[in-house]
Amino acid sequence: MDNSGMYVGLDIGTTSIKVIVAENVKGQMNVIGVGNERSNGVSRGVIVDIDKAAEAIQRAVRQAEEKASIEIHDVIVGIPANMLKIEPCSGMIAIDDQSREITGRDVQTVANAALIQSLPPEREVVDILADEFVVDGFDGIKDPRGMVGVRLEIHGTLFTGPKTIMHNTRKAVEQAGLNLRGTVINPMAQGMMVMNDGEQDFGTILVDLGGGQSTAAVIHDHQLKYIDVDQEGGQFITKDISVVLNTSLDSAEKLKRDYGYADSTQASDEDEFPVDVVGQSQPTPISEKYLAEIIEARLDQIFQRLRTNLDKVQALELPGGIVLTGGVAALPGITDLATDEFGTNVRVYVPDQMGLRHPSFTLALALVKYFGGLSEIDLLIKSALTGSTQLADETDEIRSREAAKEAANNAANQSSPAPKAKQPKQKKKRTDGFRKFFSDFFD
Repeated sequence: MDNSGMYVGLDIGTTSIKVIVAENVKGQMNVIGVGNERSNGVSRGVIVDIDKAAEAIQRAVRQAEEKASIEIHDVIVGIPANMLKIEPCSGMIAIDDQSREITGRDVQTVANAALIQSLPPEREVVDILADEFVVDGFDGIKDPRGMVGVRLEIHGTLFTGPKTIMHNTRKAVEQAGLNLRGTVINPMAQGMMVMNDGEQDFGTILVDLGGGQSTAAVIHDHQLKYIDVDQEGGQFITKDISVVLNTSLDSAEKLKRDYGYADSTQASDEDEFPVDVVGQSQPTPISEKYLAEIIEARLDQIFQRLRTNLDKVQALELPGGIVLTGGVAALPGITDLATDEFGTNVRVYVPDQMGLRHPSFTLALALVKYFGGLSEIDLLIKSALTGSTQLADETDEIRSREAAKEAANNAANQSSPAPKAKQPKQKKKRTDGFRKFFSDFFD
């Protein structure tokens, strides 16, 4: 079974690699398969060993294939926000024929003009988003296709990142035998899913507490405005437990998951559990409160650093507060600890899909929902990153056929002796058909 009509999200995390297979049914994303395997070759969210990462991706994909009963060929991959830069961009082109309507090719050409930037050799464009189009001085246009003008402009936002991250991600995906259908900046996809319309509009902070790093992203006016990445995450909590309690990393991870509290005031000083201590034949009893104090100490450091940087841009003054997600956000008491540290309202986002009700699945699910929700114009602009004109040509051809068909219908109706009641037409959604061409863009 071909998965061209489906969406496969690939979350390459530091501690685990997750694959989610979702089917778009009447605008609703239905998850039909999940893969979750231990990660290898990834450090602090970045691939550092392509071979090991590719093997881990293959294992996660095979697991998802078995559950979804399909063969996975194309994946949507999340890109970490490490060293990501956000800056405005603009471009302008002249329309060669004043009587000709603006086409998808024109949209892609003006997007290419906006991509012309003087970048250092170690950086490349990760993504581009259009804020508005301007046709002959008329601004605020979201889709200029079908309009007539002599000058087309685009004003948008450009995201650039290290070439190393992009190259290693592409290489690992290709080595795993997969096609890169598209890339999405992680906090951008997450923000669009975990926040409601009001939170995205008035401003909210997303804090993703991952295994290798913690990322704070500010969403305001429905746009990603600011990114701060702290190079510590759940792995550091596990190492602290291992060192303080003199136990193995595997044992420390299990203790964190089974008995850990983020807020030590909520843990019991009387409830104890056995810990396998290195060099001792018998387990040593440790209280919940002592374990919570170890966890809380590390989280305090992470939150303090994030708060310092968020204060610099006055992000904590935004009315939306903070939304926590990521694997570490599953720790009991994390909301109270974050509220005390940041001094604003805090909530934890947990996906509501069956089998995915854990914050660690947020990113993989967000990737398929974000990409599945892209409009035609969004896909055309993203295609400018690859230079392929296939999508633009296809959209233009479809629009031309539809325009010709509608003109013929209008002519037939005008020549008809008796008017007939119009039957409501089902408008076919073209976007899903266009997305299959994205699998060719990254080959």
